[in-house]
Amino acid sequence: MHHNVKEIIKSEPDYCRMTDLAAQRLGGSVLYATDDFFAEKENLIKPGRGIFIADKYTDRGKWMDGWESRRKRIPGHDWAIIKLATPGVIRGFDIDTNFFLGNHPPFASVEAVALPPDAEPSDWESATWTEILPKSPLDPGSRNFFDCTSDGTFTHLRLHIYPDGGVARFRVYGTVKKDWTVVGESEETDLAAAINGAIPVACNDMFFSSMSNLIMPGRGINMGDGWETKRNRTLGNRDWVILRLATRGRIHRVSVDTCHFKGNYPDRFSLEGTDLPNESDPQSDDTVWTTILPETKLGPDAEHFYGQEIAAQGPFTHVRLNIFPDGGVSRLRLYGTKA
Repeated sequence: MHHNVKEIIKSEPDYCRMTDLAAQRLGGSVLYATDDFFAEKENLIKPGRGIFIADKYTDRGKWMDGWESRRKRIPGHDWAIIKLATPGVIRGFDIDTNFFLGNHPPFASVEAVALPPDAEPSDWESATWTEILPKSPLDPGSRNFFDCTSDGTFTHLRLHIYPDGGVARFRVYGTVKKDWTVVGESEETDLAAAINGAIPVACNDMFFSSMSNLIMPGRGINMGDGWETKRNRTLGNRDWVILRLATRGRIHRVSVDTCHFKGNYPDRFSLEGTDLPNESDPQSDDTVWTTILPETKLGPDAEHFYGQEIAAQGPFTHVRLNIFPDGGVSRLRLYGTKA
């Protein structure tokens, strides 16, 4: 089946490197849609861009990997409510119409609201919505990027499509806003968790899978759900990734999980930390790194725990995970207390 619309390749804005606050894997959910007759609203926040299976149909019509409403024969338009995984400040959107070609919505807009924990209005229309993306045109079969200039912290979004149609994925990029004042001085938190506000800053290689997977909730679902570098043939090679911790803190326990990495786990790893003032670049040559865990052997497909072995607890603002010589790590957990 040949589509006569070539996909428009658009370069990703910088904010795409930020956390997708709506992602299902981070804890986002789609609470409501006016209509999802053809394809379920939950698809909006699944991983990837969605797939197309030419001859797959359901009793409702063509199977589509996205949210698709029926053709509207009455006035009005469709909308969906997305609950963010965590309160956050939004920097940009990707409204992806991948594979929606004769059935994409010509326009979309986004509204936002901040609700207290566990508060869900009985009537979404009555919430005090703020428009954070005015009605904007969408191209078919492509990623549609939009900046967000609002500095508000929000918990729920309302994605409007005009008047109807299909959207494959909805990405909401921004910064996690966690209230650290309610976290006790001795309360142990995963300082490396994306849900708490940790972010991957840089790595030297992520050929097979992204460094952002390292700090996602849960254990990896498969080998693609981790950070994996290519096979490096340089003698004595070291691959590395730098994470900014969710907050400046002291590290008491570490877990390195090689879940699903069986013939390609790193032989060894080490962990280092640094304590930097705000806005300092951890990649700068004069950054002083302190050993948290010295070079240590790893095994395949297992969670490795360290406590007594920790050489320095910090406080740290950033950590660097080194792997020797290359390979894949599913998750990194750094349990500790805020400094």
